[in-house]
Amino acid sequence: MTGPSPLTRLEVEPSGLAVLTIDAGPLNLYTLALHEQIDRSLDALPRDTRALLLRFDGRVVSAGVDVALFDAQQSPEQAKVLFDRMLALPERIAAYEFPTVFAAHALCLTWAFEVAVACDIILAAQRASFGLVEKVVGLTPTMGGTQRLAARAGVGRAKEFVLTGERYPASTLERWNVVNRVLPDDGFDEAARAFTAQLAAGPTRAHAATKRVLDHFAAGGVPEADRHVTTIAAELYRTEDLRNAVRSFLADGPGRATFTGR
Repeated sequence: MTGPSPLTRLEVEPSGLAVLTIDAGPLNLYTLALHEQIDRSLDALPRDTRALLLRFDGRVVSAGVDVALFDAQQSPEQAKVLFDRMLALPERIAAYEFPTVFAAHALCLTWAFEVAVACDIILAAQRASFGLVEKVVGLTPTMGGTQRLAARAGVGRAKEFVLTGERYPASTLERWNVVNRVLPDDGFDEAARAFTAQLAAGPTRAHAATKRVLDHFAAGGVPEADRHVTTIAAELYRTEDLRNAVRSFLADGPGRATFTGR
């Protein structure tokens, strides 16, 4: 199934893998029109979606935000309305129970990076680079990138990243534990799709449970996660996937189970 729009494309495979492509060339700048199209594509995700890959067409992932949007705000009150709207996008993606993967094939600035760190996994091509460069217009990032970067890399790295406004290569962000994997430029798109398809084929109810445990960890550390993990894990006994996979393991050995997401 494919959902067409002027700026985005949504492909949904029978396996439950969804691929959302942003194609707002040449620079994939954030605009309210693009945000609206992304929302419409996300609205079209089937209820049984098992994994989502976010990817971009064009020579860059994104060169940032259309600065005319900032110029149009005439007061702090107007700006607050805009920033709340912008923040809603990464918050929406972060809230999904199924795995989310961001594929960065090239330069990835501001809003796109903030969406990236809201995803579960970031894959980057070797040529990719990243930056939060809002300082050039006297602004701080508004879409959660600062705090989500700090959650991955630590407060000190987040301060460096934002205060300098420099562009950092994929290899550096992999070393900082921000990018999960750096992959060769050649075949990057196919590799990102295959990686996400593998997640979609897995025990996605268990993946959702893992995300819930880590949400509790983010809120209160190991003690808070410990208070919830046994309940969350025990609830998986209501799923077909767990019971069938246990039987498969006992009968045929590890790695032979198939999962349906139920």
